[in-house]
Amino acid sequence: MRFRSSVGAALGALALVLTLPTSASAAEGTFQYTYSGLDGGPQLAALADPESRVCHTLPEVADEDASSPAHSPRNRTDASVTVFTEADCEGDHYTLRPGGQASERLKMRSAVFS
Repeated sequence: MRFRSSVGAALGALALVLTLPTSASAAEGTFQYTYSGLDGGPQLAALADPESRVCHTLPEVADEDASSPAHSPRNRTDASVTVFTEADCEGDHYTLRPGGQASERLKMRSAVFS
């Protein structure tokens, strides 16, 4: 009898785990930033619905030998974002809350969303 009860309890627990909702794997919304284009003028770029807990090196400014860092981030996502001064989420960092923004003084080359 105990074996049947144990099996029943285990199957019930498994069914409960399989029906629980999973957390979203992406921040919903847009993360916008400004970088210098080839002509030196400001250009806008954005990451739409960026994946969470993954480092995003900003493609326009990935190579520090060929570009200036991006700046003026606007976090229009539902997640906090931590921006980094270097590619691959290295260097000094700063965190913006959902809806937050910063001035052109905040330089960045990569970001990770919570």
